[in-house]
Amino acid sequence: MEQDTICALATPSGSGAIAVIRVSGNKSPEITDKIFKSSREGSLREAKGHTVRYGTIFNEKEPVDKVLVTLFLSPASYTGEDSVEISCHNSPFIIKEILSLLVKNGARMALAGEFTQRAFLNGKMDLAQAEAVADLIVSETASAHRVALSQMRGGFSSELSSMRARLLEIVALMELELDFSEEEVEFADRKHLRSLLDETLAHIGELISGFKLGNVIKNGVPVAIAGATNTGKSTLLNAILGEERAIVSPIHGTTRDYIEDTVNIDGTLFRFIDTAGIRQTHETLENIGIERTFEKIREATVVLLMLDATRPDNFDDSINTLTLKVDQSQQQVIILINKCDLVLDLPKSGKGTSSVQDTILGEDEISINDTISGEEEIEYEKSGKDAMSVKYAIEVDDIDAILGKYVDNVREYSASAGLSPIAIIPISAARHLGLDSIKKTLHSICSIGVTNSNSVLVTNLRHFEALQNAHSALTRVAEGLETSLPTDLLTQDLREALHHLGTITGTITTDEVLGEIFGRFCVGK
Repeated sequence: MEQDTICALATPSGSGAIAVIRVSGNKSPEITDKIFKSSREGSLREAKGHTVRYGTIFNEKEPVDKVLVTLFLSPASYTGEDSVEISCHNSPFIIKEILSLLVKNGARMALAGEFTQRAFLNGKMDLAQAEAVADLIVSETASAHRVALSQMRGGFSSELSSMRARLLEIVALMELELDFSEEEVEFADRKHLRSLLDETLAHIGELISGFKLGNVIKNGVPVAIAGATNTGKSTLLNAILGEERAIVSPIHGTTRDYIEDTVNIDGTLFRFIDTAGIRQTHETLENIGIERTFEKIREATVVLLMLDATRPDNFDDSINTLTLKVDQSQQQVIILINKCDLVLDLPKSGKGTSSVQDTILGEDEISINDTISGEEEIEYEKSGKDAMSVKYAIEVDDIDAILGKYVDNVREYSASAGLSPIAIIPISAARHLGLDSIKKTLHSICSIGVTNSNSVLVTNLRHFEALQNAHSALTRVAEGLETSLPTDLLTQDLREALHHLGTITGTITTDEVLGEIFGRFCVGK
């Protein structure tokens, strides 16, 4: 059945010189011809594919815009259908006018993801490749781009097709045995089947194990900012993001639910989660927020524990609480001692002065190596310029002693609680001091295996769940071979595994699944 011709804006709205309007369907050249007059003779219906024409879009006799029209003929197009792309000036009025003219002359507005859905239905790509298109569009790092591009080119699909082909061969032989069950003929070599199962199970197991890394590449390393109320968690989030994302207030319990956003740090995407402050309270809503805090802590790869340097009596409680909530075999903990500028009692810097607090934590003339990991002292370098001779002078040794005492106390509390932080960093979130050290520490522990990964990785939760189901079915087959399970039952489990693998590439699918997948796409893609 002939499909409708669809149209949509394919580029983001907003400032910019050029917009691209995409038209797809067998009538796209014909419909475009009704509103477009080319500088060349002849209509688009007579033109060759992959050619560009310059001309004018008209609303009846009134010119709308000078445009470039690119023609793609079936099957050599993104959707596999005849398609047209109109490059016009990026004016909201012009875009709206052209789309209205296309609809008026027989096209309709495309649904979210409908262009890519047509590409899938017309055999231009499988379902895994189609989903990779969406991942490619939103990729924010080189790693995410590389993984999405590999999947879009069919790297993941090729591996799945190879697995399905081997399993289908075994299923065919086993079903042939069922046809000759009375003769007790064995077509499928059980040793070969077991070898194939072991190989396939190992391969699927690798793909499942790679989901954690794939998910990190796609969605970012989850970093939970945790701690007691009013320790500066929201201030730190805003400082890292460079915008006022979270509400900052001296009132305890201001943050009652988690807030999250992503930041690209040297090629690795991090997803920072500002959580509700942990304390004893009878406020129902705040308690719900605290429970969600514990949930986000459990989900995080890295936990930043915020301590308030002006409240050292709370250090041990915060450390003990966190120790009970993290799995140190799977999670990393960094302890941040915030508000260090306040415990040094330094005045705010004034114009024309060189205030010492601006030099703390590697910011100015004095550079302090503030990432503490088993070191007994805070190391510092003193530059040629003597920053200590200014009006608000504090001896370098005093800074060393004060901050060193806090770090030593935190290390002692952590050891007694059984917590092993990978770093203890004195900071001032309000004055943006120590942020570079936090970022360097995060990148050093989380970039391994991310930026240099070229292997096929699973980044999609739907794929991950399908692989888990296939692995379970094949495990039952392996156990059935050990117990001499009847052939028909083995075949049933094998077919279940094939079904789950087929749902990844779209060999087996439903309209409901397609609607859910392509509904997440942007309109125009």
